[in-house]
Parts: sequence; C-alpha cells; structure tokens
Amino acid sequence: MNHLPRNMTLKAFDPHRADFACKHEADANPPFTAEADALFQQGMAATSYDLVFERRDYAKAAELWKQAAGMGHWKAALNLAGLHESGLGVPQDSEQALLLVEGLMKQGVPAAFDKMGTYHQRGIGVTSDTSRAYAFWQLAADMGSSAAQAHLGEKLDAAYDSPGEGFWGNREIGLKMLECGFAQGNGAAAHQLAMTLNNVDEDYARSLRIYHEGVKLGCKDCANTLSVRFDRATPLTGNIIDTARAERYSELGDALELNPDLRFPNLDKVLPLPPAALPIWDGKRETLWTPPSLWSPSQPRNPPPARSAPAAPTSRRGMCCGSRPALRRSRPTPMRPAAATGCPD
Repeated sequence: MNHLPRNMTLKAFDPHRADFACKHEADANPPFTAEADALFQQGMAATSYDLVFERRDYAKAAELWKQAAGMGHWKAALNLAGLHESGLGVPQDSEQALLLVEGLMKQGVPAAFDKMGTYHQRGIGVTSDTSRAYAFWQLAADMGSSAAQAHLGEKLDAAYDSPGEGFWGNREIGLKMLECGFAQGNGAAAHQLAMTLNNVDEDYARSLRIYHEGVKLGCKDCANTLSVRFDRATPLTGNIIDTARAERYSELGDALELNPDLRFPNLDKVLPLPPAALPIWDGKRETLWTPPSLWSPSQPRNPPPARSAPAAPTSRRGMCCGSRPALRRSRPTPMRPAAATGCPD
C-alpha cells in the first residue's frame, strides 16, 4: 500500500516559502480525443444544473464518463470519481474514487493532486490528515492546478499567521498564486485577487476589472459583489451609483446560484464596464447571455442614468478583514470541471 500515490512522500507545506513559479495546468494535462470529449459532454448534459435534481440522470452520466475515462479523458475520470464519492448514479465507493484519482496522478494531472488533498482533508478513503492535505495542495499549485493556487493564495493573503484559523501572512506569494490562478480562468482566484486589491492596495480600477472578468468566468461572488457596489457609492465604482448595472449583475449572480456551469464570454456586449453606455435590455435574465443578435426588441428597458454620490470616507482595512473560509475545504460533489477550464468549486 505504501507505493500508492495516496501514500507518496510529500514535501511539508511551507506557508512562508520565498518563491513561487507560475505554471498552467493546460501545459501538463494529457490531451483527449473529440470522441472522448463528446461522451464527456453528453454526461454533463445528463446532469445539467438546468435540470431539476430529480431529472438529472447520474447513472447515465456515470456510464458515459466511464467510457470517456477509458479513452483517456481526465475530466471524465475526475467527475466519475466525484460520483463514487457521493453515491450518485453508482454505489458509493471511496476506494474506487481514490483509484480513479490515483490513475490521473500517475499521468501528471495537477487537478488530481488537488483532489487528493481534498480527500486527505475530508478523510475520504484515507485517514483525515490536514498536514498532508496542505502538502498535496502545495504540490498541486506548483504543478499548475488553478484550484489549488486559488485556495492557497487565499490562505497566504493575510497580514499575520493564524494557523488555527487557516491563514498565514505571506502576501507576496499569495498574490502570485492568485494572479496565476486568475490567468488560468479560475473564478475563485479572480474574486480573492479583486477583493485584496480593493481592500488592501486600494487599486480600485484593476480590482473592478478583475471582478468583471470573474463574472465572465462564472464567479457568483464577483457578480454579487458588483451588484452591491454599483448600488451604493463606493470607491470601487468611482462613487457612482448605477442601479441598472447593479440589477444586471444581480441577475447574473442569481443565475450562477442556480447553474454554476454558466460562463459569460460575451458579457461586455450586454454589460460593459463604465464609462461605456449600457445596451437596451428587455429585462429577461436569459438575454444577458444570449448573443445580442438574438435579442427580442419587444419590451426594451432603458437603463436609468447613473448618478454621482458624495465620496464616502474610507478606511484602510487589514488583509484579514471580513470572514474567511473555515479550515475545512469543501467542494461540490460530484466535481464538474468546466469544459473550458476546470470551481470548483
């Protein structure tokens, strides 16, 4: 048993490391065929968040993902492991989940090392061991896992150490990890990076852009943050109150609450950042991500003009302000990597 990847010798987690080299998981992941990806996508459709839970066919997805995994599709193998974790569509079998993840570890898939860290943190098929969990996440981040980079980047983005609460003061490295995760299209990394640039660095212009980019990546928290900020006078939005933009971000946040798989690559066409004018919107949530050429002009809703508000007094908030995730790291089950990436949760 000691030769299995789950029991591999690991370098201890070092929250005070002095360097971090950004790597992208796309450079490490094995390629897969169009045929395998078609099976994977069919499984995603069978379990779509657009379907009510009772209509999601996890048994069908399990069969499709098993076929795709057998053809070398690493995302399908991760999703299949998620089904075995939860017992959706297949008997609950943590050992089978571990074996699937270990197979991907042998292929050098960074997300598999991140997943193994979660198994050790939650005690899925192995003895719960937080130290080994962080060691696996550290290795995954160094290999290019955007999820691990987002997670550890958030943990290191603090002003001081508090291991009991799960964070450490190594902001320089934390920011590098967050920048790397964001560059790979990770919505969680976008949210944490934008938040720290806003709260700590007071770099409002870049923070606003990153929050907006995060919405494109499917980051619900980014959408909700911008909805709140555009609805009141804050430095992030230049002390401009813009209820029309706030409403649209709110609709996108609600949509992502229902379907975390949504992505909005054409967001700038329906919800550009100021000073660009907002296009007319018919008030229907779906049209915020429908191509503009398909918009229905039947009931246009003209946005009210934005108005300036007196600048509110601001205070420099510490790096640890606000609530932080608990030490226990949770992931949606089953894991559903986005076809274009790869959150997470």
